[in-house]
Amino acid sequence: MKKILSIFVILLFALPLQAGTVYKWVDKEGVVNFTDDLSKVPPSYRNRVEVEERKDAKEEVTPPPPQAITPSGKGDEIITDTYGRDEAWWRDKVRQWKEKLKEATEKYEEAKRNYEKKTDELTQTNFSGRSRSQSKWDVMALNRLREEKEKYEAQISEANAMLEKLSKEAKETKADPAWLE
Repeated sequence: MKKILSIFVILLFALPLQAGTVYKWVDKEGVVNFTDDLSKVPPSYRNRVEVEERKDAKEEVTPPPPQAITPSGKGDEIITDTYGRDEAWWRDKVRQWKEKLKEATEKYEEAKRNYEKKTDELTQTNFSGRSRSQSKWDVMALNRLREEKEKYEAQISEANAMLEKLSKEAKETKADPAWLE
């Protein structure tokens, strides 16, 4: 047992350290983060990174982060809001709600046409020759169509409210308004 423990201790101290440079940053929640690869540091924190060179470690040459090489010659910084969310995040959120709004609007228009068609049918019907059960079925069908129409109206309202909420949130977090289009 002593031999195994002593071999373990010798190996522990004999292993070389891997990182020659350590990057340290503090995120928006106050959490301290460390890495040995600059490309793993979120772009919004790169201007606040503290670099520590390890003297006892062998020097490694790391290639520049992929974002530093840009064919257009523009800066490598990705523009984000105050929470680090970029254009892609905002466009995805807005796209989802715009799709829901479009789908709900199309279904609402169809439900509205069906409701109006049924209403027109019932106004032109002579009820004197119909049984009570037929009349009840007609009323139930009309109510079902009205409820379907109201369901899609609620979905339209929800999508519009969420798009408005995203717009307000974008202003509060200083996101580019063009990202919401």
